[in-house]
Amino acid sequence: MDVDAYSARHRQLWTRLDVLSRKRRLSGAEADELVLLYRRTSQQLARLQTHSPEPELVAGLSAVVARARGRIVGSSPDTWAEIVRFFTHGFPGAVYRALGWWLGVAVAFLSVAAGFATWVSVDDSARESLGLQGDTGALTAPGGAFETYYTEHSNDAFAAMVWTNNAWVSALALFLGVLILPVLYLLFMNALNIGVTAGLMADAGRLESFFGFLLPHGMLELTAIFIAGGAGLKLGWTLIDPGRMSRAEAVAHQGRHTAAIALGLVPTLLVAGLLEGFVTPSALPTPARIACGLIAEAAFLAYIFTAGRRANRTDAVAAHETAPVRMIAI
Repeated sequence: MDVDAYSARHRQLWTRLDVLSRKRRLSGAEADELVLLYRRTSQQLARLQTHSPEPELVAGLSAVVARARGRIVGSSPDTWAEIVRFFTHGFPGAVYRALGWWLGVAVAFLSVAAGFATWVSVDDSARESLGLQGDTGALTAPGGAFETYYTEHSNDAFAAMVWTNNAWVSALALFLGVLILPVLYLLFMNALNIGVTAGLMADAGRLESFFGFLLPHGMLELTAIFIAGGAGLKLGWTLIDPGRMSRAEAVAHQGRHTAAIALGLVPTLLVAGLLEGFVTPSALPTPARIACGLIAEAAFLAYIFTAGRRANRTDAVAAHETAPVRMIAI
């Protein structure tokens, strides 16, 4: 069975079924059409469950069939249930599927930052090459610009500012990913800034202060940026290599996953902003502040790997969930 040809031949029918199942009001003719399309799509799904090697195609069509079935039997969508499903299935599943991309971004980002930090801290010519001023004491001294950055605003105002800024950076990384180069530039400049600051603080003998102010919020914040960058680059690569789908279908499919990641990162960045606004500048001992960031980071990663793996496993066995439709005839 040629899955690509089969999908192309019936995709318009599946799209029409999805549109009808989402409409608030149906005319009599549309209701009849919904039932007819549901029966046909159920049979086509049964064939794909047997022959298709693509779990995402089967899972997507299973969702359409399930939605149509719910409309036919008169069940209405539960908004809260949809929200819960998004955060237990949709968002972590999308992040987990992009795992290789954002881990690759994380390794490259941290390598670039570490490289610049080492260069600036051990080579006097680095500052001149990077166009830095000769005296950077105003930045690195105790109570200097690096530290006062976290305390010059009220906690709530600073948390809101940080959340807005990080959400904007993540959105750019996600949705400019289709162009690839802007995302690479954005990630490089952020890695450069962190690396140069770390190098200057290390040269001043204040690396402990650097990590003490960066890590409480930075672990979760940078993870969110890595995810955004990786998902954005994956979207851009889909345009270059759409795989078995047409280019338009592949980009639209990956775009939905990218949008899910964008929505899910909003509360993630809110937590990072609250940490940066209230924990980072607090009077807590440095180990306690870092521990708060570590707990948030560990909880987020555990959530992504546990719920994401479960979501992918559920999608992979979606055929079993819809097995009863094999008995429906046209």
